[in-house]
Amino acid sequence: MRSSTRAAWALSAPALILLTLGVAGPLIVVALYSFLTPGQYSGVEWTPTLDGWFQVFLQRDIFDGTISAADAHLTIFWRSVRLSLITTAITFLLGLPTAWFIATRAPRERAFWLFLITIPFWTNLLIRTYAIMEVIRNEGILNSALIALGIIDSPIQIVFTETAVLIGMTYVYLPLMVLPLFAAIDRFDLKLLEAGYDLYASRLQVLRHIVLPIIRPGIVAGSILVFVPSLGAYVTPRVLGGGKNMMIGNFIELQFGQGRNWPLGAALSMLLLLIVMVALLVYTRVSTRGGDPHG
Repeated sequence: MRSSTRAAWALSAPALILLTLGVAGPLIVVALYSFLTPGQYSGVEWTPTLDGWFQVFLQRDIFDGTISAADAHLTIFWRSVRLSLITTAITFLLGLPTAWFIATRAPRERAFWLFLITIPFWTNLLIRTYAIMEVIRNEGILNSALIALGIIDSPIQIVFTETAVLIGMTYVYLPLMVLPLFAAIDRFDLKLLEAGYDLYASRLQVLRHIVLPIIRPGIVAGSILVFVPSLGAYVTPRVLGGGKNMMIGNFIELQFGQGRNWPLGAALSMLLLLIVMVALLVYTRVSTRGGDPHG
């Protein structure tokens, strides 16, 4: 028994070492940088300090040394969380009927519709972002169509606003919501709907008490798959939001680039990681209860 255990560890050792160096190693470096002093021109100086974490939430006046809340940082955090939650909600509202439609098609038709859903993944994220930009810009398809129909007289300014970021993230991450919902609905027994209607339940009651509890694992999985990348999004807010609508990912890049404050950037990165870990823990707890429709 011991020899087989040793052999198993020996066989898995290369993979464990690779994971340690490739995953844990960079995280340890970033965590270490968050407790060091910023370098004069970039990088870090090997002097331990908590200033990196201090600057995440607080700021010190350069004249009198008074401490106040870092309003700009908190605004960026709140914008990132708010837009990520709204994106998750919109993708769910759009993804649920889409997934239901696909799951209730004939088996041969499902493959075609799933193929259409997965096509965007064949294209680079930057290209998809510029594609949606061509739709919503002032001279884009949307404004041109509205002007041609006489609905508006002048183009609506959408690009470089939070609305543009929201539209872009919804477009980019919608497939990540549809696919888990489809997997959950595909296993749904439609006879339960008939049973609900036989008991004189309304459509809303059937949706609330039968459909949603049973497909809850798919809802939670899709929400996590959308919320996590939305929270750390960089390309979409940079292209569609401009400099006025910065999110956490853009703010972290700014600290490692023009800001030259690597400890602050590292602290922000670790804080983002902690938020993602909390979201995953919530997902794990909810999904473990997903087998009980009344849990």
